[in-house]
Amino acid sequence: MTNYQLKSYEEYQEAYQRSVEDPEGFWGEIADTFTWRKKWDRVLEWNFEEPNVKWFQGGKMNITENCLDRHLKTRGNKLALIWEPNDPKERFIRYTYRELHEKVCQFANVLKKNGAKKGDRICIYMPMIPELAIAVLACARIGAVHSVVFAGFSALSMADRINDAQCNMVLTSDGLNRGAKQIPVKRVVDEALENCPSVERVIVVERLGWAVNMVEGRDVWFHEEVKGVSKDCPAEEMDAEDMLFILYTSGSTGKPKGVVHTCGGYMVYAQYSFLNVFQYQESDIYWCTADIGWVTGHTYLLYGPLLSGATTLMFEGVPTYPDNGRFWQVCDKFGVTIFYTAPTAIRSLMAGDIDDVLSYSLDSLKVLGSVGEPINEEAWHWYHTHVGKERCPVVDTWWQTETGGIMISTIAGVTPMKPGHAALPLPGIQPILVDSEGNEITENGVEGYLCMKFPWPGMIRTTYGDHERARLSYFSTYKDLYFTGDGAKRDENGLYRIIGRVDDVINVSGHRFGTAEIEEAINHNEHVVESAVVGYPHDVKGQGIYAFVIIKDKPEKEEYLRAEIIETVVEKIGKIARPDKIQIVSGLPKTRSGKIMRRILRKVAEGDTSNLGDTSTLLDPDVVDEIKAGAL
Repeated sequence: MTNYQLKSYEEYQEAYQRSVEDPEGFWGEIADTFTWRKKWDRVLEWNFEEPNVKWFQGGKMNITENCLDRHLKTRGNKLALIWEPNDPKERFIRYTYRELHEKVCQFANVLKKNGAKKGDRICIYMPMIPELAIAVLACARIGAVHSVVFAGFSALSMADRINDAQCNMVLTSDGLNRGAKQIPVKRVVDEALENCPSVERVIVVERLGWAVNMVEGRDVWFHEEVKGVSKDCPAEEMDAEDMLFILYTSGSTGKPKGVVHTCGGYMVYAQYSFLNVFQYQESDIYWCTADIGWVTGHTYLLYGPLLSGATTLMFEGVPTYPDNGRFWQVCDKFGVTIFYTAPTAIRSLMAGDIDDVLSYSLDSLKVLGSVGEPINEEAWHWYHTHVGKERCPVVDTWWQTETGGIMISTIAGVTPMKPGHAALPLPGIQPILVDSEGNEITENGVEGYLCMKFPWPGMIRTTYGDHERARLSYFSTYKDLYFTGDGAKRDENGLYRIIGRVDDVINVSGHRFGTAEIEEAINHNEHVVESAVVGYPHDVKGQGIYAFVIIKDKPEKEEYLRAEIIETVVEKIGKIARPDKIQIVSGLPKTRSGKIMRRILRKVAEGDTSNLGDTSTLLDPDVVDEIKAGAL
């Protein structure tokens, strides 16, 4: 592929050492392999105080020229994008690099025809259809800033994001398919826009063929606008530090933060991390199951693979429709070689019949990936054994919306792999563990707060419209460090294991437990599908442990099951970690990306259910009422 794809542990060690000793030389060399209209003046300028981080300053480029144009000579006829619809009976769609380039140029010209220009913020609220990927690239092509909002968020959440970024255009569809449901997307947009005075134009892509409300002077159909539009659109020249996209992530205060990523550094880091972590080869078929509405979809469904000239698969549906074998059927259908999904999906499939997996050959698979939260050991082993047939390395990737790309992970087949551990940092990433005072803990076999002491190209630059919030959220806790908000353990060999959010640490009688640690113990029980643990005020211990548990089948006697779960936790961690309360639930409050909203569970555990905030953005808001009703 490229001369910077690591092939052995020795090469990893050499690259890592060089990246720490001479970071500017290291990243400058990698950046040299991209297409620049003008080379940068300085590789890096930074301080974590303000914070102010700039990579490849003065460099001029456009990320879509690197995703598309530069591949046309050598890979013009290679498949760039495969789209698999929600319904297996519907025909899939494939685009070569040349065809995708034309589609992006046409969409970009439609945007320009409707008044979009460089620097505008454009909100994209679309299902997982090819036009979503094309729209994102079309925005980048003309230098407009894309803000993708997951097409399942409520009108209120969408309006918040549009108003925060002052978007003047929305790209959407008439409706969407998700499993057995069809959802009226345009109706949600109409409701949101009642409170969004900045929006002047809405472009609607047809997916379901539904008749929808079209506001005259504001709304237009994409299929009508694209008629007779040129398939050529010169890419806008961007500075490396110009804004590429805003992506909103939930903040601890409830108001979402608009994480800002810029063109040059993000581009370099997306490709570098993609090629290395997954060990991508020219003939691979790569599938990341994430929605483009969250950062994994941005970096590892779209930008990372296309920058690398890869074939990337995009899936409209859900893992359990029409049955639990859907993921594996798609893997066999297209000969997927690299598969990247979330532990939530793996655990929900584990709960089903093992034949749902065993009925498929899966012999094309070479690398498995996990993303979104720490993967518990039981799920890791199930994934490795039944999906990877014990021959595929599992890369357990740790990173965040704010980091832009994977930071700590096994590099497939190159660096050590250990169940439950993200393992080693990628070259260029300098993690440290600190104690509560911010002092670095240098030895191994310890735990602490995970921070970064040096910038990397893909990192957050600011929070949109509120730089102070970025400083307070990430750079003010410990001096001169980026604080991830996560606790981590480093084993005797220096491998990292993420314990979970620091606010997901429960302090029981002076003992600190990561919620992930207790959940992992609970999940070892054969009757348990998934669990979520939170702390609540306890008269004696300071904090007690409250567990919400999903089980496979209703037991004859719940108290026996509870006793069994406690026994498992005591056995795995010790008596001090035994849950005080165990509530059996049918589901957990999760965001669309599969993240458990512990904030809600914490309030239920504390008996404070009067103000749970906006639950409309959850995957299944009804589950909250059920949990409230059954609270112990």
